[in-house]
Amino acid sequence: MNLERPISKLETTRVITLAFLSARLPSALLAEHVARSLCAETDASVVLVRLARPFNGNGANPPAAPPALPSEIPRTDAGYHFLSVGSSGELQQPDWIPAVVEKLRREFRYVLIEAVADDLFTPALFEFLVRSDMGYLFLGATSEDVYHLDLLLRELRDHPDSGVDVKPVLCLHEGQIVNGFDALIERVSGQARCFVRGCPRRENPSERPGNWFRGDIRRLAREIGSCLVGLALSSGAAKGLSHIGVIQVLEENGIDVDVVAGSSMGAYIGAIWNSGRNGKEMEEIAREMESRWAFWSLIDVAVPPRQGFVRGLAVKRRLQKSIGRLHFGELIRPLYIVATNLATLERVTFKSGEVADAVHASVAVPGVCVPVTLAGETYVDGGIVDPLPVDVLREEGVDRVIAVNAIPTPDRIKYCLQAERELAQLKKRSAREIVRKLIPVDEHLNYFARGNILDILMRSIHGAQICMSETLARGADIVLRPRICDDRWLDFRSPRRFIEAGRQIAERHLPEIKALVERNTGASHELAPGKLARIA
Repeated sequence: MNLERPISKLETTRVITLAFLSARLPSALLAEHVARSLCAETDASVVLVRLARPFNGNGANPPAAPPALPSEIPRTDAGYHFLSVGSSGELQQPDWIPAVVEKLRREFRYVLIEAVADDLFTPALFEFLVRSDMGYLFLGATSEDVYHLDLLLRELRDHPDSGVDVKPVLCLHEGQIVNGFDALIERVSGQARCFVRGCPRRENPSERPGNWFRGDIRRLAREIGSCLVGLALSSGAAKGLSHIGVIQVLEENGIDVDVVAGSSMGAYIGAIWNSGRNGKEMEEIAREMESRWAFWSLIDVAVPPRQGFVRGLAVKRRLQKSIGRLHFGELIRPLYIVATNLATLERVTFKSGEVADAVHASVAVPGVCVPVTLAGETYVDGGIVDPLPVDVLREEGVDRVIAVNAIPTPDRIKYCLQAERELAQLKKRSAREIVRKLIPVDEHLNYFARGNILDILMRSIHGAQICMSETLARGADIVLRPRICDDRWLDFRSPRRFIEAGRQIAERHLPEIKALVERNTGASHELAPGKLARIA
């Protein structure tokens, strides 16, 4: 565990612009919920600055004058401070903004700027954005809003002083589906998108937020407050079932995970969990493989075996049996799935589209499974380039990362093999074992059997992943290594022992996990807001 690893920008004030690219969104409600949640999550001083809307006047803009700030900014019952600034002239000639932002920076830990771009983009919106540490661009699921997003991003790129990071936030009303807008936004912005689902309609003030609204707002506030908790799930084939045990312990102790990244088997487990299944339900799904012939239902032989022995479509269908045809935007929390581009050998992170397609690509072990083609690109197992996607979470702004590495080390494997040999010497062989030794049908007919071609290939891949996963694990705050010492990668008939291994390691490190999750970002650098002097 690395509790001393500094949280990014922990000791600095953050200025965040909440820009609403559509007048149809309830901007005031959204901004107030973000401010309230940010106060609750960080216990730090927060001010919400409402940028007044420009009037649709037909005359010349009056000369800009510095706004008269109150001597003391009032605090709301929700815990954050609130300030409304700007007139029509001030918004068109925003020379006063740098001084105001600098003053607020000195007084508050978090400065949230609420700005509505209903007259397209005022100079004040651009000035606030370029002076912010981060900008969140809220838009609806309409082509017009995506066009406005593209236009704003182009103008920001052309702005001489623009270096702000921006992130689109797609707002969906209750019952509204993503309908491909997540992929469209990703193409326009090149950024992973956030969601606020269950968003009330502005024209219906009495409408209550939907079921997912508070959770999505809370996740957004935790991102602003640098306290997102992420879970990185490694590859590992059957050993990856230990992820279920870790998840069960987290759920039982009320530990919320905001973001999940998974590679290969970790992607499969992460997809089921993020679809809304809990740890107990996931264990029941895993135990469906306990019967003698259940594993063979996943083997759909490729004929001829030119690119692989198995097509992998049976695995995809089994996943769809658990999660349906869900898209990333319909998951209860963000999920990042890692695969390897076979042409370029680079890591690819799936964030949009159908989840089962991405998982199919992530579990396509090269040489064993036929590579998966999506949108003209060919992919194989994500564990080839990134068996433990801690780095993916860091790149997505996750500050607190718990990693589960289910790939056993050589020392642990050697220990297990030695123990097996000692037990074999003490144990009398059964008649079945004697027959198997005399007539080794399994060795001749089952390519998955130990020592045969597919087993050799899989074990070689896992051998290459050992050092890589240990290196990647250094980027996590806490690394959980379930005590799995054998190298039988196809032992899906024994899910309970892997799940129990995950439970044991999570329970052993539970105090450290709680300390990491509960660490306060506001305590070490709290700024007490006092009286504000007038900006002269």
